[in-house]
Amino acid sequence: MANSTHHDDYQRLLALLKQLRRESGVTQVELGQRLGNTQTFVSKFERGERRIDVVEFVEICEALGADPGSAFATYLIDRARPPGGRNRKLGAPRRVRP
Repeated sequence: MANSTHHDDYQRLLALLKQLRRESGVTQVELGQRLGNTQTFVSKFERGERRIDVVEFVEICEALGADPGSAFATYLIDRARPPGGRNRKLGAPRRVRP
């Protein structure tokens, strides 16, 4: 089980959220404001200094205009691929864009 924010799977999740924020053209300051929080909060979760829970994941996606279900599906697909690009599991689905 991934208990650390430094675990590869958790880092993939954080990279996805950062990618969604950047693709949305939203700064950390803007995202913090949309969440009713601060830029520091966003910076800390993006760097893995603070864990986020599933409710926060949904709120972050919604604040970025992304569908949380699609974003999580993308994470699961990325998670099935080891760093070399080959699927860990046979028949893993192709990447779905959020």
